[in-house]
Amino acid sequence: MSIKLSPSILASDYGALRESVRLVEEAGADYLHIDVMDGSFVPNITIGPPVISCLRKTSKLVFDCHLMINDPDRHIDAFAKAGADIITVHAEAAPHLQRTLSYIRSLGLKAGVALNPATDISCLNYVLDDADMVLIMTVNPGFGGQKFIPAMTKKVRDARALVGDEIDIQVDGGITLGNLKEITDAGANVIVAGSAVFRAENPAEAVRSFKGMM
Repeated sequence: MSIKLSPSILASDYGALRESVRLVEEAGADYLHIDVMDGSFVPNITIGPPVISCLRKTSKLVFDCHLMINDPDRHIDAFAKAGADIITVHAEAAPHLQRTLSYIRSLGLKAGVALNPATDISCLNYVLDDADMVLIMTVNPGFGGQKFIPAMTKKVRDARALVGDEIDIQVDGGITLGNLKEITDAGANVIVAGSAVFRAENPAEAVRSFKGMM
């Protein structure tokens, strides 16, 4: 499977979002990872559909929207209208997960399901027919700049064995050039990098370095 880079704007300068997006797009990023936090499912609050809609006007990147929010069903239509290409919801926050994933697909979007570090992959068993991507959180969600949890390498490997080659496996949290090969060897093929890109001395060069190792 091809490996794709999805820089996370959570680590970017929110005062210069358009410039940050333009920079990683021109450097060769495949997706743009957009972390949406509600202050309830996770402690922080980030951005919503109005900001995404503004960014959509100036970017052709795949918008990879990660909804770290409770009851995501209430907001899917708004994110779709704003320009999301992929909408990922958390298994822990979507009580009717199969229905939610199916609805995302009915809008012509790709559907992803995210699992927190302590969530067992067995919860995927009955929803894989409705999922395009599984997001393995490699840190606990809610804050950028955390260190990768080593046990998540095995979780990625187990998830790949479960889903086969037809479903993307994304990893999010603490991914660096130093552990990239370990993660991709385990089966991840969509790499979220926040601090390792946007807090690098040269973010564009960081994107090119990631892409060069993929």
